[in-house]
Amino acid sequence: MLHRPADHCAFKHKPKLDEVRFLHSWLQNPLRTGAVSPSGRALAKTMAGFVDPKQDGPVIELGPGTGPVTSALIARGVAPERLVLIEYNPDFCTLLRQRFPGATVIRGDAYAMARTLDGQLDKPAVAVVSSLPLFTRPVPERQSLVNQAFGMSVPDAPFIQFTYAVVSPLPLSHMRVKAHRSPRIWLNLPPACVWVYRPAEIHG
Repeated sequence: MLHRPADHCAFKHKPKLDEVRFLHSWLQNPLRTGAVSPSGRALAKTMAGFVDPKQDGPVIELGPGTGPVTSALIARGVAPERLVLIEYNPDFCTLLRQRFPGATVIRGDAYAMARTLDGQLDKPAVAVVSSLPLFTRPVPERQSLVNQAFGMSVPDAPFIQFTYAVVSPLPLSHMRVKAHRSPRIWLNLPPACVWVYRPAEIHG
């Protein structure tokens, strides 16, 4: 993992301004941005709650946007230096580097995360946290994404994904995964839930 100076994050959330940024990004490319506003605090806290901050290793975040989940991960106890953020939007990348100077911010395609992170990690990830709009992608691309994440992570590491939908973003009947769904988070607008996927045990 790339190492940066251990600057402390002085992130002060500006929800109204971030909503404008997200709306602008969505208008430019709705299929890639997927949402018109950042994740709310309750949703971000729920996602971060599935990451064990005591487990040593990098935490990969996909599609961090303006950083609400990143901030929640740091509040959870994950050091910024352990965070590897993959973001496609160049303006969001600049903002993330300003808000989280200790984190590694990489502009690239999260759906090709194995190629995007080639040579960037010094050890396997302990969690992958995703805010990507999976339903905008074909099923094979979603399956490939999660398989890449599992391949770059320690055994049983979680792939954490939020959704506004009532069904799993991954087709459970087509994948060998264990899945857990959080209760619906009504404080988020729109209401959302969090799915946590882990590799299924394969018995010979």
